[in-house]
Amino acid sequence: MRAVLFDLDGTLLDTAPDMAGALNELRKEERLELLPFAEVRQLVSYGATALVRLAFPQADAPAFAELRERFLKIYRGRLAIETRPYEGVLDALARLESKGIAWGVVTNKPSWLTEPLLEQFALRERARVIVSGDSLAERKPHPAPLQYAADKLGVIPAQCIYIGDAERDVLAAQAAGMRVFVALFGYIPADERPRQWPASGWLDSPQAITELLDSLIP
Repeated sequence: MRAVLFDLDGTLLDTAPDMAGALNELRKEERLELLPFAEVRQLVSYGATALVRLAFPQADAPAFAELRERFLKIYRGRLAIETRPYEGVLDALARLESKGIAWGVVTNKPSWLTEPLLEQFALRERARVIVSGDSLAERKPHPAPLQYAADKLGVIPAQCIYIGDAERDVLAAQAAGMRVFVALFGYIPADERPRQWPASGWLDSPQAITELLDSLIP
């Protein structure tokens, strides 16, 4: 193993509180009741479109586009009020760095949100590669973002592992030729069956990332 790539939301950072807060702020502006946090949390990995559709299921296309734009503006204004790295994640990154193993981020979140968010936690300069949802023409589950990240790191995909919390992460990594581990502590809807995804393994807690790395690093 020469590199480790991470998804962002629900894997490196617990962004759900701020995304749910932004969504409920938008609902409040529309004089609607607030949504329960647990209902919003499970869809965070699906991004802004899924969240706005959850909050405004009856909106037609023009109204939906306007609501989505307002949601993103609100979210950008509260990007890291409650967001935090998962417990143990910073230790895992330090472990990689101490062993000279490159790490990076591959996310579908757009760069204008990804980079300032990582900057908030002094991670942007530490990451050896950052591939956002608008970095390439394709996004996960297409393998191109992961293949691009490996190329930027100067390694072949088989020398990388990827950690993420969505089925598209597993499919992208598998197609890219990487081993992939599922962050079960992330944002997985209750009706999904992540242990049936074709992954290399499953991580029950953020602390399990360090345990995984310890098993893979000589």
